[in-house]
Amino acid sequence: MTPLPTLRQLQFFTALVRRQSFSGAAEECLVSQSALSSAIKELETLMDQQLIDRSTRNFALTPAGEEVAARAEALLASAEDLVRAAAGRTPLDGAFHLGVIPTIAPFILPKATRAIKKAYPKVELYLREDLTADLAQRLTAGLIDAALLAVPYDLPGIDVIEIGEDPFWFACAPDAPLAKKRVVKKSDMRECDLLLLEDGHCLRDHAIDACDLVANGVRSAYGGTSLFTLTQMARSGLGATLLPGIAVKDGLAKRAGLVVLPFAKPKPSRRIGVAWRKGSGRRDEAEAIADIIRKLI
Repeated sequence: MTPLPTLRQLQFFTALVRRQSFSGAAEECLVSQSALSSAIKELETLMDQQLIDRSTRNFALTPAGEEVAARAEALLASAEDLVRAAAGRTPLDGAFHLGVIPTIAPFILPKATRAIKKAYPKVELYLREDLTADLAQRLTAGLIDAALLAVPYDLPGIDVIEIGEDPFWFACAPDAPLAKKRVVKKSDMRECDLLLLEDGHCLRDHAIDACDLVANGVRSAYGGTSLFTLTQMARSGLGATLLPGIAVKDGLAKRAGLVVLPFAKPKPSRRIGVAWRKGSGRRDEAEAIADIIRKLI
């Protein structure tokens, strides 16, 4: 029978790959650095392969290490799913790790967290705000249990429950040329410099697609890191921006002194959903969270 690595060894190794540091991985795994280093060496001995390239100062994997890293996370996620399924826990009873993208988190989380804990008092809710690509990776690796994000987005191995539509609003300074309009057409935005989030934020891609910005020849003059920054730039007269409905409802534009205008029909929008890893046994919990957040938006 082929000797197999232990799950603990694989946990140590994947932590090392994530943190790219023996001390950081040891801290994450709550063990001493020497214990983690010994476990990695035992794993290399078992596989008769060097996994860590120790010939360079910077952290690097050998080709064999790259192969193990690519497969280990899926094995650990499956093992975690097995334990969870056997335990037969009731939904949202115990630890639950929820990821949220930055263009949703500040406008939904405060109310959603209270509502979830009220409905499920035994839940231990752990929250992480991150970009969609990073949350998808964490879902696949089993580092979070579900994610609140905007779709469409390519999510292999991930299931999604859609909660509802989140319409885009046009936002500009009160003295901007388009501020006097009652309704904004997509083609109207040719008249202004548009302030959008930088690459990596799915809201940028959704806004470009939903508002046909490329087809209408709309220019984007700025790439911001947050919606708050975009509203401040717009208030200074440096351009206009697009805000999701949940941000407008929460008062982001009003606090910045911006005028918000609806788009002509068909109104551009993004869809919000709760995602979880297929086969993880988290469907009931994802549905419970989706039901709560649906009422809020």
